Amino acid sequence: MNTAHTPSIAAAQSVSTSSTSIRNLPINLFGSVMGLAGLSLAWRLSGQYYGVGALLGEAIGALAGLVFVLLALGYLGKWLKHPDAVRAEFNHPVASNFFGTVTIALLLLSAVATPHSQGLGQALWIIGSVMTVALAGLVVSRLLAGQQDPLNAVPAWLIPGVASLDIAVTGAHMPMAWTAEFNLFALAVGAVLALVFYTRIFSRLVHQAALAKGMVPSLMILIAPFEVGFLAYTNVFGEIDRFASVLFYFGLFLFVVLSFKVFRRDVPFAPAWWAISFPIAALSNAALKYAHAQDSTVLMVIAALILLFLTLALTVLSVKTLASLFSGKLLAN
Repeated sequence: MNTAHTPSIAAAQSVSTSSTSIRNLPINLFGSVMGLAGLSLAWRLSGQYYGVGALLGEAIGALAGLVFVLLALGYLGKWLKHPDAVRAEFNHPVASNFFGTVTIALLLLSAVATPHSQGLGQALWIIGSVMTVALAGLVVSRLLAGQQDPLNAVPAWLIPGVASLDIAVTGAHMPMAWTAEFNLFALAVGAVLALVFYTRIFSRLVHQAALAKGMVPSLMILIAPFEVGFLAYTNVFGEIDRFASVLFYFGLFLFVVLSFKVFRRDVPFAPAWWAISFPIAALSNAALKYAHAQDSTVLMVIAALILLFLTLALTVLSVKTLASLFSGKLLAN
């Protein structure tokens, strides 16, 4: 097996033409829904705790839902017209992990929708949960087949695993009698997979060749297990204890360290940049929740700065994505 390089996501798309085509719609673009939904929930929390941003949060949530519908229709069109391209992405050792962005998007949208429609929120959560557990099982099964290229152990590996934690993040208030045990199950699966995958990814990043520039933004995914873990843990157990504090603070530390590696001018814009959105959104939600619980002015300022940074970052990404779409570059080979 050739281990000289990490396969790029683009390599999964065997496109025979350079013209604009729905065939070139990347699965990782669903990361935009994750980021927007996470931003919506963060502004909703800001409104709940501090009376600022609630309406903005609802507007962003509606936008996240619209973007999901448009992307789902687009990817369905790709599946119907170019099933070989979808199979290539699904079987690719790196790109396949981004199918987890679809399931996480459904889970987050369930949290966005629930205050407005409990039926819709519950339906989205159940569908997202089933898909998330199925994808996690498939990923583990593939890895246990053996003969894996060690260079494929990249941050995107965490997406299907961490997705299970999002079940507990978004399902803590679901009214069904069976949800309490299912949330514990999801927390267990997500936590252990995150631990196992994180160790392998960190070893690869330390001992193997550096990631290609196009994959540098995905480094921010490394904070997700800690901040999503914080949210899942506190939702399931109903309190912020010392262990939860440790999760939050280490994720915050990693965010600062990784920011200097990720936000560089020599990394050009691509849909892969949306990989930064949900991890920072999880950090923002965690920071708001932690600051409110601790009633600390310093923590409140930190939470506000993270939320403003996230809002600015997603605004820039949205503008750049739309510009790329209308210029024809987004769907070009």
